Formats: sequence, structure tokens, C-alpha cells
Amino acid sequence: MTALFDVTGKVVCVTGASSGLGRRAATVLASAGASVVGVARRAEDLENWKQEAGGHTAAVSADLSDRAKLAKTVEEVSTPFGPPQILVHAAGINTRQVADEVTPEGWDITLTLNLTIPFFLSKAFVPAMREKGWGRIVNFASLQTERAFPGGISYGASKGGIGQLTRAMAEAWSEDGINTNALGPGFFPTELTAAVFGDKERAERNAAQTCIGRNGELEDIDGPLLFLCSEASSYVTGQILMVDGGFTAK
Repeated sequence: MTALFDVTGKVVCVTGASSGLGRRAATVLASAGASVVGVARRAEDLENWKQEAGGHTAAVSADLSDRAKLAKTVEEVSTPFGPPQILVHAAGINTRQVADEVTPEGWDITLTLNLTIPFFLSKAFVPAMREKGWGRIVNFASLQTERAFPGGISYGASKGGIGQLTRAMAEAWSEDGINTNALGPGFFPTELTAAVFGDKERAERNAAQTCIGRNGELEDIDGPLLFLCSEASSYVTGQILMVDGGFTAK
């Protein structure tokens, strides 16, 4: 049964690998035997991740919000180990602008980084996956894929879009052996949620909203991630797996 979750020898690209759930994902996949290319804007943090993760890892510093440089990023990602067979789109931004204060700049960078890049980066690597007849794409959805949160209109729009993008990518590419699914994390302690966890009362309210009775811990993402990246999910595509302790069930 262990072989079902095996990613040994697979080439993986993880965006947002310098911090939070992206860093955790990149580390877990490297520990599981994959060759992992971490992509993020902050070169120093990426290098720290690489030293921490060990294994077969490489780092590509890139500003994914700059679409003009996407082709260069694709080339750099493919250089260390070849084109990836597994893509994990964990990079993201949340400007937390309330509806009346949303700026065009805030809207554009949110939609570009959270929604546009996962599609076009995937599209660039699909031909190599198609040639091998195997691929896994894991998008990052959110509680805001399902729920509206205060100050989350642009972020929520992007994550709502991820839900439909995941289904549409599955429809387009699953026949070629390329499965696309999404993880939908609940409240985890990351840079994006620092304000939430910095407010003890708010964090406790969020924990009480779950069925399990606590907020997420980084290791809670490991099993669901390996499931979606491996043969274990060979007949699963176009789905959003909410890893939220039952937050959206209540």
C-alpha cells in the first residue's frame, strides 16, 4: 500500500516554497524522494529552505506576478532535473482590502498570482507531462473558495476561480493522464494568516468553528498532499479536498 503514495524519482515544482504551506509542501515532497524545484520571490528564504530540506532540491528565485518573465521561469524550473511531472501551486497573496477600498493594482496582482499563473504555468508544462502520459497538478483553494470573508473580495474571487479552474483543467487534461485537484486549507499558522493567529480570541473562534476543535498544524497538509501527488489519486480529478478540520462542514 505504501507504493500508492510513492513519489520517489518524480520531478516536482512547488511555487511559494519560501514560506508557509508552500515551504512545507516542498519539504515533504523532497523528504518523500522527489526532486523538488522550489520557486519564490525571496532568494535568501528559498536558499534557507533548500538547506533545510536537503535531498534533491533546487531553488528558482522569480517574481511570478511578472507574467512577462514566465517563459524564463519555465526554463529555469526545467533546468535542474528536467520538466516537472508534479506541479504544486502554493504561491499566493491576500491584500485584505475591503470592497470599498479595493484598488485596481491590488485586484490585478491578486488575480494574477492566485489564479492566472497556476493556469499558464501548468499549460507550459503540460506537453512534457502528456508525452510521459502522467502528471499531477495541485492547486491551492481556500475556505474562501466556499465562503465570503470580510476584507476578502479580491482574494475570494481568485480562490473561487481556482475551484472552477481546477475542474476545467481536469476536463482538459485528465484524458492524457494529467490529474488536476486542489487542496483547500483551513486556518494554518503561516505568513498569510499571521494577523489571525496574532489575535488569540479570533484564533480560538476559528478553532471552535471546526468539527475537530482546533486550527491546522503544518503537518496536517502532508497526507492530503502526498495523496494528490501520487498514484493513490489516479481516479481522482477535478476535486477540491478541504483540509480544514471540518470548518466548511458546519
